[in-house]
Amino acid sequence: KYLSVDQIIPNRYQPRKTFDESEISDLAASVKEHGVLQPVIVRRTGDGAFELIAGERRLRAAKIAGLAAIPALVRLSNDEKSLALALVENVQRQNLNPMEEARAYTHLIDDFGLSQEQVSTAVGKDRSTVANLIRLLSLPREIQDFIEHRQISLGHAKVLLGLKQAEKQVSIARQIIRDSLSVRAAEIIVNKAKNNNIPRTVMRKSNEFFHVEEQVRRRLGSKVHIAKSRKGGKLIIHFFSEEELERIVGSILE
Repeated sequence: KYLSVDQIIPNRYQPRKTFDESEISDLAASVKEHGVLQPVIVRRTGDGAFELIAGERRLRAAKIAGLAAIPALVRLSNDEKSLALALVENVQRQNLNPMEEARAYTHLIDDFGLSQEQVSTAVGKDRSTVANLIRLLSLPREIQDFIEHRQISLGHAKVLLGLKQAEKQVSIARQIIRDSLSVRAAEIIVNKAKNNNIPRTVMRKSNEFFHVEEQVRRRLGSKVHIAKSRKGGKLIIHFFSEEELERIVGSILE
């Protein structure tokens, strides 16, 4: 069955929040030449529209390619089933980053009353894996951003979970990025921090610049990093897209 792309609305429960625009553009070029080869999955909403369950990349690419209609499979699905199907597709294709997975699993548990066991069965992962991903949501927001942008690995994040103080977690996470530390090296630093024996570079960084960085980050809405040297230092502002760069520059020039 073919549906008009205008009839299909995005999935409210889409677990994936970020899309690689270059990948979508490449897919759009392929769709323009060959069409959409694999149908998207939708469900009726009751008002003549169809809510997407799986296939958002294909839908986005089809719109960019100028297609008026695409092949679709219409399924009967309640909200819980809709989210689970979207999760299964994205997790199996490894499209989700760890934070997106963690939020999606939590959504299933908190809003739909599923147990961790039921979630793990739905997405085909061990219950311990699901539990460990959900624990990431207890980390400070800045570290969650590091994970989301793949600046630190899941292994690093698990090590940081061994600390209780958010300020120490953030300070060591920044050092992991700055010094390109391995998981093992991060583990050594965390173990020292647990014994109140944080390396001097970490302690100095935390005490002198932590609050300043937080103020700048809140003002610009982006991750910042202050690196001190003997003759001064530098303020590094991170951005992850051209649009974000333009927004940051606009905030600075206000």
